[in-house]
Amino acid sequence: MATKVFWNALLTTPTLLGAALMMSTSAVAVELQPNAEVDSLFNDISLDLEATDSFSTSVTSLEISAAPAEVAAPEAQAEVDVTVALDDITETEVQVAQAAPEQPASEVSSIDEILQYGSQDSLSQVTSITQLSDVRPEDWAFQALQSLVERYGCIAGYPDGTYRGQSAMTRYEFAAGLNACLDRISELIAASTADLATREDLATLQRLQEEFAAELATLRGRVDNLEARVAELEANQFSTTTQLRGETIFAVAVPFDYDDDEFDNSQAIGGYRVRLNFDTSFTGEDLLRARLQARNFQSFDSLAVNNMGWSFGQDGSANNNIALDDLLYTFPVGNVQVIIGANSIGDSDFVATTVSPFDSGGQGSLTNFGTPQQYSVIPGGFGAGAIVQLSENFSLDFGYASGEAGISADGAGLFNGDYGAIVQLSFLSDAFDAAVMYSNSYFNDSFFLNVDRPQVLNVYGAQVNFKPADFLQIGGGIAYIPTRVIGRGDYDVWSYQGTVAFPDLGGEGNLLGILFGAPLYARGFGDGVFFGTENGTALVDSRGANRIPFAIEGFYRFRVTDRISITPGVIWLNNPGGDTDVSDTFAGAIRTTFSF
Repeated sequence: MATKVFWNALLTTPTLLGAALMMSTSAVAVELQPNAEVDSLFNDISLDLEATDSFSTSVTSLEISAAPAEVAAPEAQAEVDVTVALDDITETEVQVAQAAPEQPASEVSSIDEILQYGSQDSLSQVTSITQLSDVRPEDWAFQALQSLVERYGCIAGYPDGTYRGQSAMTRYEFAAGLNACLDRISELIAASTADLATREDLATLQRLQEEFAAELATLRGRVDNLEARVAELEANQFSTTTQLRGETIFAVAVPFDYDDDEFDNSQAIGGYRVRLNFDTSFTGEDLLRARLQARNFQSFDSLAVNNMGWSFGQDGSANNNIALDDLLYTFPVGNVQVIIGANSIGDSDFVATTVSPFDSGGQGSLTNFGTPQQYSVIPGGFGAGAIVQLSENFSLDFGYASGEAGISADGAGLFNGDYGAIVQLSFLSDAFDAAVMYSNSYFNDSFFLNVDRPQVLNVYGAQVNFKPADFLQIGGGIAYIPTRVIGRGDYDVWSYQGTVAFPDLGGEGNLLGILFGAPLYARGFGDGVFFGTENGTALVDSRGANRIPFAIEGFYRFRVTDRISITPGVIWLNNPGGDTDVSDTFAGAIRTTFSF
């Protein structure tokens, strides 16, 4: 009796292990070449294998060998050499897309494509193929699964009644499936069941091993290559938590026409701006950003008279020195996104959206008029804020920043120097975006007029952008800024704009933009206390004295590649500074943006 039990164990173990490993969720499925002999072998054991385009495996290699000798009856005491070996189980679950023979393994381009994990759900024994809801008779492996279930009872499914035959398998799931097979083997041995494995089964396993020897060797080589590359990346990577992102801009700007009696600084210029963002995440949901920037681009005086300037040359110093431009940390707390900034934070950093489709120095409008003007008059520096998600579409955004937080002198510091506080209600949807905001700001010196006195600003702004079609967006907004000059009087600053955008015009990623409206201008000087001079300085220059300035900008961003875009455009400014005695300004620029 013991001899018979031992013999049945020998016959059963390799058959069930080999069949389970080949037909389970993570068994290797390789592309089969037409072979009549193999097809016949598959029919012998009711395996209906078809060619597949991909395979998922967590096993580095699989060797199944069976001696070709005839299998003798148990009473003849003949020896049968049957070996099943599982070599080099990898430390991580690896999913490898099967390539055509001419494609080398080196074409795997990213660790993200390598490291994928299957489900960790517990597995339960299946006694009938009908228990697996996602296995259908038309599936290419249906007959094989049916045979394993009904003949050996050696298939485990998920608690939800699925088999998930296209998913990768984890080491835990492999262990669960193997345990189910071993339990079944123990039951069959204990019951002394005869005919557990036939001669045809063993011969088929041997021939399958021989047929797939080359593919298994190739698979092992490819996995070894991938493991070597992963080890090299881990040994030489910059950081496990930090990603480097960059943007470089080359630009040329030319003033075609301007009032040379009023403006001397209006020569053709060429320059650059470089930004390097070090984006670090510690939890996967937070972000620590440190931005380094260098640039040498400046703006024409004829544009700057209305606080206009090139969007890629207006912010930061223009002395070719590398400087820390942004330093901020943001993280979620429930439905609240908290933002803390130690340098250059303010205005649009505290809100969910500025609404304008042109608000980007590298990809949007050529001038900073593409940024709604209500966000351009808020001092930035050191501060904090939050975006509170009220619903799927609405958020309440607020923040406070000080421009002189690092200065301990009187009239400076975190709360007594230049500051800006903002609150905004934002609405984002597929049909349109909108925002209304209020800000209270303080400047120790001149804000808009040439008055060297502290000024207090109340900023009111509204912006909307409609998206009636994928190829069209129409929007605009208005800014109203009542301003008090301490010890002098009050005046108002206004701005309005309209935007028309044609996304993906002429190709995906392209953008035709038209921007028009009035840059910042002053009104409401009251009884004239602003006119005259003080200490030899004019209390009010020509800005806003006569008429409202009006600007039009048109540009077309052409995406050369996913990482390179070229944007030519023209700008026309009527009544620069609001003065009808000053000739119009007409300028052009071309910007090339490299993103990496």
